[in-house]
Amino acid sequence: MTYLSFPRQHARTQRFTLGVPRAFTVAPDGRRVVFLRSRTGTDTAQLLWVLELPAAEGGAVRERVAADPVALLGGSEEELPAAERARRERSRQSSAGVVAYAVDAEVTTAAFALSGRLFTVGLAEGGGVPRELPVPGPVVDPRPSPDGRWVAFSAGGALRVVAADGSGGRALAEPDGEEVTWGLAEFVAAEEMGRHRGFWWAPDGSAVLTARVDESGVARRWLSEPAHPDRAPVEMAYPAAGTANAEVTLWLLGLDGTRREVTWDRERFPYLAAVHWTAAGAPLLLVQTREQRAQHYLTVDTESGATTLAAAEEDRDWLDLFPGVPALRPDGTLLRITDTDGARVLTADGKPWTDGRLHPRAVLAADGEDVLVSASAGAEAEEAETGEIHVYRVTAEGPVRVTGEPGVHSAVRAGAVTVLTSSLPGRSGVRTRVLRGGTEVAEIASYAQAPSLTARVRLTEAGKRRIPCAVLLPAGHSEGDGPLPVLMDPYGGPHGQRVTAAHDPYLVSQWFADQGFAVVVADGRGTPGRSPAWEKAISGGRLAEVVLEDQIDALHALAESFPLDLSRVAIRGWSFGGTLASLAVLRRPDVFHAGIAGAPLTDQRLYDTHYTERYLGLPQEQGAAYDANSVVTSEGIPQLAEPARPLMIIHGFADDNVLVANTLRLSTALLAAGRPHEVLPLSGGITHMTPQEEVAENLLRLQVAFLNRSLRP
Repeated sequence: MTYLSFPRQHARTQRFTLGVPRAFTVAPDGRRVVFLRSRTGTDTAQLLWVLELPAAEGGAVRERVAADPVALLGGSEEELPAAERARRERSRQSSAGVVAYAVDAEVTTAAFALSGRLFTVGLAEGGGVPRELPVPGPVVDPRPSPDGRWVAFSAGGALRVVAADGSGGRALAEPDGEEVTWGLAEFVAAEEMGRHRGFWWAPDGSAVLTARVDESGVARRWLSEPAHPDRAPVEMAYPAAGTANAEVTLWLLGLDGTRREVTWDRERFPYLAAVHWTAAGAPLLLVQTREQRAQHYLTVDTESGATTLAAAEEDRDWLDLFPGVPALRPDGTLLRITDTDGARVLTADGKPWTDGRLHPRAVLAADGEDVLVSASAGAEAEEAETGEIHVYRVTAEGPVRVTGEPGVHSAVRAGAVTVLTSSLPGRSGVRTRVLRGGTEVAEIASYAQAPSLTARVRLTEAGKRRIPCAVLLPAGHSEGDGPLPVLMDPYGGPHGQRVTAAHDPYLVSQWFADQGFAVVVADGRGTPGRSPAWEKAISGGRLAEVVLEDQIDALHALAESFPLDLSRVAIRGWSFGGTLASLAVLRRPDVFHAGIAGAPLTDQRLYDTHYTERYLGLPQEQGAAYDANSVVTSEGIPQLAEPARPLMIIHGFADDNVLVANTLRLSTALLAAGRPHEVLPLSGGITHMTPQEEVAENLLRLQVAFLNRSLRP
């Protein structure tokens, strides 16, 4: 086997995610588990697999391929339609093949798209041969009806259906404008709300609840490829802070041709954050006000389209959204995750089932007598569990932990079968176990490559605020070796937890450490996982101030226990972490001596509505807050401090999330101020993810070279 350096291995394996089983679905009868996985740790093509479980104890477990994209495409290259590329970018999915699938209620049929073509395959014992259905394309997000008789999908902006045998294909709704689509999530829903879907089947398969998205009022942005001046820029609708969002309405489209609009106070609640529709009750919507300080849970009358208030929430700062909720239990009980009396709790019909000892993160399953949730230790927990996320079974009597080992755990469940995934701090990779009634009946193998290095991470808490931290030192470093130059390696912002009790998230940090640095990862206020107060300490326009203060406090507190040379401190980060790195070297050069800013958001007015306005309000009303929390403004760089510190800025020209304009404006402002800096522009279709192997590898090498000449001239 040819030896690969860690940077090349990390890039080739897509951060060691290739070959890892994911996207699990459990059949209600407990006879099979469906999932995605590539054949090797370097193969980007995801296959659809079925794990067949025996009906009786002691029977054989069998694993088989249900759909192989290479065979289905005859070895030809996959061609992605623009809508599918956008969907993958929003979900941060950089692999190929069957990257997503959907199933009927009994998990006997799966539907998926390849190169814009629609395929279905039988999943029950004995399987079946994947079948292509002849439909107009390109196909995006196909989903079988619960009874398996139909498949709905989006194509060319229309919401279409076709019978499972390929007959009766037709459009239920077609675009009535150039900027109108049916059945697709708009940008902010997919990027910020976690809603990647745009349609939902009725439990009896008679109708489809469908989002109509009109982007005609949304501002346009153009993504160009300067390395190819012969190519026209790509136009995209981008709702920047303070500008118009897409207009989203919801319609009940019957297979019999009927059409009924679902009505609510869209003027006050323009955001459709979540939709839930199961046999447990009527369709359930979660809608938000634009400032996200109020939200309503609404039930839909499918006969009239009218909605009724089921629950309301308000918060003086903002209301967060959580995976898996709202949801209805089989008896119709409404499940929510909400902030009550300073704690984040799971509620059932408004009654709290947890308290401040637990901090719920998501509802994983609501199909049984108990509710399966993922949660971390709350502010009132007896012991600190830095970076740990566990699975709990929760009833009205309270929570019971399912997972034991310190780590990051999640689960999928249907009936008596649970698929449990675990990442542990002392072991590389992800372990996937299949449990029936609490007893392990199978393990789903991971084909991920073993990393060429081992992360030696020490989890701790720093300073009076007990900031969660991870510290990594070079391999073989001993106490007598003296202090080391420091590399702060944070994300540091909302929705981005970097300090986790797992091994693989620290591999890159360990590689930097092995180049001779003490690497510190700190999750200050604003990051998720501890309490509502911790996450909302950045409110009031104090986002930049608070996150930067906590990185400094963590650094100084850790220097009392670890060999940190505070005269040589660098900081690197991507996305929000890139913003933080820029702020650090420009505003606090007394602490930070060099910075690497990857895809930084430098002007808050350039980012999207749902994210930015949650923390800063409307720029028309809170202009001072936008200036205070931006690295640059229209006038230049605020709060520029001395002395000047080296700064490397990296950005992809095809980034449609954090636009490259952010880096160009920062570079222009630095030049106007006479500040030396380096800009590394990434052409060739590089987006916010940088999945290209050579680019990902060399970015790590170039960053180390920059750090060495900046901190060790």
